[in-house]
This record gives sequence, C-alpha cells and structure tokens, in this order.
Amino acid sequence: MTQKTVKVTLVKSTNSRLQSHRDCVKGLGLRRLHHTVEVQATPENMGMINKVAYLLKVE
Repeated sequence: MTQKTVKVTLVKSTNSRLQSHRDCVKGLGLRRLHHTVEVQATPENMGMINKVAYLLKVE
C-alpha cells in the first residue's frame, strides 16, 4: 500500500515567527525559502502543514 504524498514549498521566511512554528517547518524538512519537499500525508504531517499554512505553498 502506497502512502499519498504532498509537495510543500516554503514561501515566507521563518524569521520573527513563534518557535513552535519554526519547529514545524524544520520538522517538515524545509531548510530555506523556495525549498520544496515531498512529505507523506500522515495526520502528523498534515497537522504541521495546517499550523504553518500561512508560510507554505501546498500541492
């Protein structure tokens, strides 16, 4: 059984953001602006994406 994946791109800086939001971005594997990663669509990852959705572009 294959997991669904989601492409996530960081489009806004994490400077001056809450530490918990920075931790979510780091937990998703994003390192710099315009960096794109594919993450599995697990409830944990979707929760992190929802928390920092204002910093991301999701495909």
